Amino acid sequence: MLYNKNCRIAVTGVGVVSPIGVGKDAFWKNLIAGKSGIGFLKSVPSSRLPSKLGAEIHDFDPVEHIYNRKSINMMSRDAQLGVASANMSMKDAGLNPGQIDPDRLGVVFGSGHIASTPEELAGAAKGGKNLSPANQFERWGEERMRKIPPLWILRQMPNMAASFISIEHDARGPNNTITSRESSALLALSEAMGNIQRGAADCMIVGASSSATDPFDVARFNLFESLTRRQDDPERACRPFDRDRDGTVVGEGSATFVLERYEHAVARGADIYAELLAVGSGCDGATSNPKNSGMGLVAAIRSVVRRANIRPDEIGHINAHGKSTQRDDLVESSAYHRALGASASTIPLIALGSYFGQFDAGTGAVELAGSILAMRNRELPITLNYETPDPGCELNVVRDQTASLQNSLALSVNRTSMGQSAACLLRAV
Repeated sequence: MLYNKNCRIAVTGVGVVSPIGVGKDAFWKNLIAGKSGIGFLKSVPSSRLPSKLGAEIHDFDPVEHIYNRKSINMMSRDAQLGVASANMSMKDAGLNPGQIDPDRLGVVFGSGHIASTPEELAGAAKGGKNLSPANQFERWGEERMRKIPPLWILRQMPNMAASFISIEHDARGPNNTITSRESSALLALSEAMGNIQRGAADCMIVGASSSATDPFDVARFNLFESLTRRQDDPERACRPFDRDRDGTVVGEGSATFVLERYEHAVARGADIYAELLAVGSGCDGATSNPKNSGMGLVAAIRSVVRRANIRPDEIGHINAHGKSTQRDDLVESSAYHRALGASASTIPLIALGSYFGQFDAGTGAVELAGSILAMRNRELPITLNYETPDPGCELNVVRDQTASLQNSLALSVNRTSMGQSAACLLRAV
């Protein structure tokens, strides 16, 4: 079948595992109630960590959500979250085995850096100080490698979530993993959309998952992303676009969506959440040139506006990345003004990272779930902790109370610190 750019794409399933709720209903209930998922880290010792805050998922049991229970031990926390949200999305879409040709069902999933826990490698590391320089490598191979758990490498591979999802649902179509940090989820949408439009699949399971609450991840994020130094009031620590923001918070989560060829969804009587109109991407390029900051996001936004053939003032709301660092929020805000002109100051904007921080690939997916559910319920949640507007941003941030959604178009964006950016446009159905 030839590529058909006019092939419409429907979103028919949503599954969420997040710090503010497991399952789309619990997630939406707490989101619209303004309930933060950020608190003091409980799953790991935090006394010596640079930040003691995190958005952890405390009520998740993989046994309740993963069909092939024997595979759970082979999954990292990241993969467990991803497979669980994928299963929820397929159930939500009402896609049963007999309703889809396995060869026409594919998976594209975003994955981030998967950290090893100290316990996994402790046995191999013990006694290493007694190795002499002359035979340290030989003895490591003989003595230490056998003390590494056999399944360790499987838990570290970023493609395992996509693999296990395809096994759970016998998805034999296109399968790929995107590892582009926070932009991974939207880039996965782009590839899935292309697979359907070129006739390679009728249905795609698309999303992203990651967990960044491990001590190694906390240290890594602190060095690379700038974590908040606020320790007195966790729920008020993450403050996207607020003048007094000082850094982000680590978290974890996953969201998955079922995309279908629109005619396929209508033919089986599916409940359609939204239509995916366009996905665009870009990158800042040479970081040594300050004029390039945010140009990848500008290009991504301009691309989807042009391809969807809309005016900027037709956009109903912006689902912002809102990392809550001084630099990143300024760069993002500037990109909106360059790409959307005067409309950037008037379009309602939400920054859902204020509820659950940032956690690599899964961030964009969980944020997108918030926008899709907001369109379904015709109501925009508030951005938490937006108390003092930053005059350098000039954005119409939804604050204090929820807002009625007046427009069916939504723009969702994500951007990495290195400038890799993605944007998508959806229309509520």
